[in-house]
Amino acid sequence: MPLLLDTCAAIWLVEGQGLSKGATEALASAATDRETVLVSPITAWEIGVLSAKGRLRMPLSPHAWFERLLRMPGISLAELSYKVLVDSSFLPGSSPRDPVDRILSATAREWSYCLVTRDRHLLDYAGDGHIQALAC
Repeated sequence: MPLLLDTCAAIWLVEGQGLSKGATEALASAATDRETVLVSPITAWEIGVLSAKGRLRMPLSPHAWFERLLRMPGISLAELSYKVLVDSSFLPGSSPRDPVDRILSATAREWSYCLVTRDRHLLDYAGDGHIQALAC
């Protein structure tokens, strides 16, 4: 199952911060199998918002930071279609309240991706069977 990085996972990957053993193994397996690891365009938006609010301090501009992420081996940009955006408004069950989490959930559902995240709401949503997720 292809991997989709949550914003927190993307940040930790670029910054070289520790990911869980399971996430590290999944990313290594994807690299070995030459499978693409995806990042949503909404993550670029969230990086910009976090940076603008001073909640994320980076030595690079948000543009340069995101470009650095996309230049990492095996990382590609996921599609963000109008269908996914509309579907994010109609998620089943007790869906996440955060709009970015809703969009990531709808993306994972649409394309059968496994969302790599440490977000408790997303992991709980996965636990309810609505998406596939891997704790990072």
